[in-house]
Amino acid sequence: MSCGKFCMELSYGSSSPALSNRQRFPTFFRTHPSATLHNPTRVQLFQKWKWTKIATIQQTTEVFTSTLDDLEERVKEAGIEISVRQSFLTDPAVAVKNLKRQDARIIVGLFYETEARKVFCEVYKEKLYGKKHVWFLIGWYADNWFKIKDPSINCTVEQMAEAVEGHVTTEIVMLNPETVRGASNLTSQEFTAQLNHKLGGQNPEETGGFQEAPLAYDAVWALALALNKTVAPLKAKGRRLEDFNYNNQDITAEIYRALNTSSFEGVSGHVVFDAQGSRMAWTLIEQLQGGSYKKIGYYDSTKGNLSWYGNDKWIGPGPPADQTVVIEQFRYLSQKLFVTVSVFAGLGILLGIVCLTFNIYNSNVRYIQNSQPYLNNMTAVGCMLALAAVFPLGIDGLHVHRRQFPVVCQFRLWLLGLGFSLAYGSMFTKIWWVHTVFTKKEDKKDKRKHLEPWKLYATVGVLLAIDVLSLMIWQIVDPLHITVEKFTREAPKADLDVLVQPLLEHCSSVKMNTWLGVVYGYKGMFLLLGIFLAYETKSVSSEKINDHRAVGMAIYNVAVLCMITAPVTMILSSQQDASFAFASLAIIFSVYITLVVLFVPKMRRLITRGEWQSDAQETMKTGSSTNNNDEEKSRQLERENMELQKIIQEKEERVSELRNQLSERQALRSRRRPTPSAILQNHGSTPLPGAHPCSDPKSLAPPPGYPVPSSDNHSSSMMPPSFSNSSNLYQPADGKISRNNCHTSRLQLLYK
Repeated sequence: MSCGKFCMELSYGSSSPALSNRQRFPTFFRTHPSATLHNPTRVQLFQKWKWTKIATIQQTTEVFTSTLDDLEERVKEAGIEISVRQSFLTDPAVAVKNLKRQDARIIVGLFYETEARKVFCEVYKEKLYGKKHVWFLIGWYADNWFKIKDPSINCTVEQMAEAVEGHVTTEIVMLNPETVRGASNLTSQEFTAQLNHKLGGQNPEETGGFQEAPLAYDAVWALALALNKTVAPLKAKGRRLEDFNYNNQDITAEIYRALNTSSFEGVSGHVVFDAQGSRMAWTLIEQLQGGSYKKIGYYDSTKGNLSWYGNDKWIGPGPPADQTVVIEQFRYLSQKLFVTVSVFAGLGILLGIVCLTFNIYNSNVRYIQNSQPYLNNMTAVGCMLALAAVFPLGIDGLHVHRRQFPVVCQFRLWLLGLGFSLAYGSMFTKIWWVHTVFTKKEDKKDKRKHLEPWKLYATVGVLLAIDVLSLMIWQIVDPLHITVEKFTREAPKADLDVLVQPLLEHCSSVKMNTWLGVVYGYKGMFLLLGIFLAYETKSVSSEKINDHRAVGMAIYNVAVLCMITAPVTMILSSQQDASFAFASLAIIFSVYITLVVLFVPKMRRLITRGEWQSDAQETMKTGSSTNNNDEEKSRQLERENMELQKIIQEKEERVSELRNQLSERQALRSRRRPTPSAILQNHGSTPLPGAHPCSDPKSLAPPPGYPVPSSDNHSSSMMPPSFSNSSNLYQPADGKISRNNCHTSRLQLLYK
């Protein structure tokens, strides 16, 4: 300071926070409050409008940097965050773009009036104004600062007016708003009238220092009252005020003490200084509404009292949010889809009950007995359990509380696991047994006759025990719990300053992928083995398990659906509707196909053939054909029989033709041969020399089984009922055939 070591300074127009530094300016006082006096008011407004996140932009000067540092300390104490802090020297374009990029909403601007026009021209270009944004500016700009034409900007007055609409200013109260007579015996209104009179009608807005005039007037009164206050203490010390010089520490200390304790009513309001020598004053809060500033409140920082008029006006429905409001919204399953699928699942359970009842009621029918009804019962129960799993699959946070959701996850896992093990395991057991027995050539017939059902049930029990054990280990080591998946934030269709954060609840565990890999791997091998066995036994016929082909068809369908559904549902896990629809419909289709393929043919057979009675009637009606394979075999035998009958008919026609030829030849010989009486008369009992042995009529008789020729009536009585042994009756004793021997082998050769 140029005034010396013990000089006193009193200012009416200095607002820099740096002047509050007592180390640098130990005897400085001012009736103009420090620029930091705006900050308590700003913090109060932030809290009133429930803002916890603000942004700042400042001109790079000492006064604004100091003010912003003070603001940062105050908002930190109030739990408010400065998320973005930008500064500029001459061109604010980049700083404004950064504010836009950082989604700044509540922005405090610290800059002089000329730079304010540059800033808001860029604000207009970046659309950083409107119902989503609020600007806080210094209140000591001219009221028409944004309407002044400035060659340094390329925005019109209309554009500037649009950009600045709705901003809030904080300004030190420089004229007491109340009608109170102070130390000068003048009210603020009287002081203003006298000042205007002195100006001679000159426009106050065009007069420099007009706004600070009350502060200057009160500064003079503060100094006068302080000097007057030192008279008595100095007199007690034997000193006078007239003895003051810049090296007199005692008089300087008395003046300092008097100014520091000053407190009076002035035309600018109540005059009092803080420990740093700065004026403590009220703050005026204004808002630009319709192009003009409106007073919306006062704040007394000494008492922390906010006087609010309640006439603040916003472009939107109210004060904007300090940031984009993120609304967490859980995604729930479509209830129409859930109800529709649940209806089909319920109908499937009823179908399972019907099939189970049918199978139990007709368990004494041989056709049902030969299908291993107990295994079919397990299949029906497993199908119903799998369908029951559809209901917890569709239950989410819309139906149950978050704490109960892990229980729903357990129901999903256990119902589906046990249902699969019972339904598929029982079908797999049938196919496995058929393959084991009929793919081995040794002792095949014995194994067909001896089937021990307990082995089949034990196999199903082992498969079921493996699933139960694996599920128990899973739930003990790594139990299921709820995890929440977050999706990309979405903007609602309505023009609201909010973003929707979609959330989706999942049943999961810490090592979910590992457990799923183990389960899917085991089940996948199980399914592939079932397909292989079904293919290998497709042409096998078994009376003990007469529906294994239907079981094979069911296995094909279940395996294909499961192998498609498992990976697809993992891919679609983030789409609750698609994932549920795919998984539930796969369960429903596989169950319906299994029940229809296994039980409907049995119902149809028993209904159409009336096979509802005992085993004896079953045997009388069906014989040995107990399944489709036997029927096919019967049809094949019928075809072979028809072919053999055709061959026999052709042979019989040939035999008949040969008989006719033989009869004609015998008749011709009979006409040429003399009668037996004449031969006896001429030759006695001795046969004629050279006579043929066949000359005996009996020797000429046709072989047994052949028709007697019409020309030889006496041989008709010798025809036997069968022709099958004719060759044996005419076999010669010596086994030789001569040219003249009438042996029946010729007939055999002709027959053959």
